[in-house]
Amino acid sequence: MGGFHSVPQDHRYRDFADKTGFSLEQIGNLHNRFKQLSHNEDTLRKDDLNKIPDLACNPIRAQIIEAFFDKRNFQSHGGGTVEEIGFEEFLTVMSYFRPPSLNMTEEQREELRRVKLRFLFNMHDTDNDGTITLEEYRHVVEELLSRSGALCRETAKGIADAAMLEVASISMGHMEPDEFYEGITFEHFLTILKGIEIESRMHIRFLNVDTTVLCK
Repeated sequence: MGGFHSVPQDHRYRDFADKTGFSLEQIGNLHNRFKQLSHNEDTLRKDDLNKIPDLACNPIRAQIIEAFFDKRNFQSHGGGTVEEIGFEEFLTVMSYFRPPSLNMTEEQREELRRVKLRFLFNMHDTDNDGTITLEEYRHVVEELLSRSGALCRETAKGIADAAMLEVASISMGHMEPDEFYEGITFEHFLTILKGIEIESRMHIRFLNVDTTVLCK
């Protein structure tokens, strides 16, 4: 899906530039990197990303890789996952890591922030049910803490549980003893991260492409 043979002047590159905000030169560079990762094939598979050395020690490697194959991130309103992606899907996911351009209006910046936060939400909502459950949140926190080597998994689990209760109190307010917290919805997620500047901090270097410089 999405695979094609092209050169930077191709009209599809211009369409991609309008869709993602990348320049034609940046799209050409990303296309070259895509071809390297896919061994010059028109599609990329999870195994291709799993073999990237810089990604091996990342505590949320699985979530990052899955994000590239999650149809929710293709801006096509689909659900579920795919086994392989073409360059268009690869470029679309990479665009979530692109920092905001300096000439954006406040409205455009706010929309970009919402899009990026939706991407982050999808990354942790692994079962695609519209909420980040305690189990999903615990898994992410445990991985981040236990992979550091400073804490055992049981201690990391306790910290994750405590953190989830704190999140529940922020998003739900006072809860009665018999109330059950189902998880973080996207609206709760926005509330939790309100006031935290995140849109320029999302970047990756594991593809040998520094997305912090991919800005017009």
